[in-house]
Amino acid sequence: MYLLGYDLGSSSVKASLVNAATGECISTAFFPKKEMEIISLKSGWAEQNPDTWWENLKASTQAVLAESKISPADIGAIGISYQMHGLVLVDENLRAIRNSIIWCDSRAVPYGEKAFNALGADKCLSHLLNSPGNFTLSKLAWVKENEPENYTKIKYYMLPGDYIATRMTGKACTTASGLSEGIGWDFKAETPAGFLFDYFGFNQSLIPDIVPTFGQQGTLKADIASELGLAEGTPITYRAGDQPNNALSLNVFNPGEIAATAGTSGVVYGVNSDSKFDPQSRVNSFAHVNHTIKDTRIGVLLCINGTAILNTWIKNNVAPEGIGYAGMNELAAAIPVGSEGVSIVPFGNGAERVLGNKEPNCSIHGVNFNRIGKAHLIRAAHEGIAFSFKYGMDIMNEMGIETKTIRAGYANLFLSPIFRQTLANITGATIELYNTDGSIGAARGAGIGAGIYKDPEEAFATLKKIEVVTPCSCDVEATHEAYERWVKYVYL
Repeated sequence: MYLLGYDLGSSSVKASLVNAATGECISTAFFPKKEMEIISLKSGWAEQNPDTWWENLKASTQAVLAESKISPADIGAIGISYQMHGLVLVDENLRAIRNSIIWCDSRAVPYGEKAFNALGADKCLSHLLNSPGNFTLSKLAWVKENEPENYTKIKYYMLPGDYIATRMTGKACTTASGLSEGIGWDFKAETPAGFLFDYFGFNQSLIPDIVPTFGQQGTLKADIASELGLAEGTPITYRAGDQPNNALSLNVFNPGEIAATAGTSGVVYGVNSDSKFDPQSRVNSFAHVNHTIKDTRIGVLLCINGTAILNTWIKNNVAPEGIGYAGMNELAAAIPVGSEGVSIVPFGNGAERVLGNKEPNCSIHGVNFNRIGKAHLIRAAHEGIAFSFKYGMDIMNEMGIETKTIRAGYANLFLSPIFRQTLANITGATIELYNTDGSIGAARGAGIGAGIYKDPEEAFATLKKIEVVTPCSCDVEATHEAYERWVKYVYL
């Protein structure tokens, strides 16, 4: 039997087929081969067309089926991971009304701030664990005020993964974990946050049915199964936002365990056993995939919008023409720790929650025209991204989350020796790298939800650790000196 996992990101849609018995990923594919377009009609806006997601999901599905040559009837369950905090609006026919307003869009910041001030910090933080900020319900408030003609057409509001599942099954549903990531879940009542819906003037009928994160969430319709090349009736049994799912992918379920990723955005995600929150909402708390009323499991999420997107920008605009990421790493390795005084602050991809939703943009400091070259800028970019992680992780430490070990997939910026060594040096943490990613994790999650695995321990028994990075004592002092210089530029 096989498990099919999808990871819907803002750059691509990835599919992976996993042998349920061995845990081996037998085929994986992603589309498009270049990053998906992010539509930005105004500064701070970021949208994507849900039909584009669907076409890339279809292409990735067909690619893994063609490569693996398995029978679609042998796929026992489907799991979905998706970009968090996005807003998808569907009409009574369950079709998208407008482009999705995605996670890095910052137009809703004033709506969340106004709600936070009106309802009060104590009310919001004690019930929601966050300010409404720039999250999904605040984005819906923007649509209500600015696009009333679209608002009147809405049957349901959804997260990106909800939309994909709905299109597959014809059944509109969401999860408590999903509602919490949109700041629509009341952790005291363990129900949708009625008081916030009332404040914004939303009817709770806009919420689709709530289903468990693990378990039966619908089955593939005949026409969709035919379109995708899958078997009618294949169940969807797991769904989670990309960062809770990344934690699941790394077998992070219990208090004190920490996962990280460094794709377009960079994230550190730790699990708490009580409902703690940051009073300034610089890091955010959501229901983890295994959160229940009986067993509190809160995922504390640090998100840095401008991480690997900076590395891509450096590749496209700074690195020698034709060079790949591996070549960039080789160039940067010749530059000493601290990049000879060059500091890059990577906050150039929308409002940064870690900075109180400020949008300072990326900045480069300390360039001496007589001795600084492209390799310095490449190294300074990797160091600056690692420093932004450290900056946010200090806030998590204030909440009682110690960072002793960081688990990450061997992908994206964790392929960079400079980035991962800088991160280990500046945090003092050991970094463990594993052979997994979001789509493989979603497949394993589907196996848990379908009962193919009796528990997470069985699901992740075959997870392989492929590298361990520890702090390098000879570079720790220089790394800390570079960080102290970098921090001063954050506050300019």
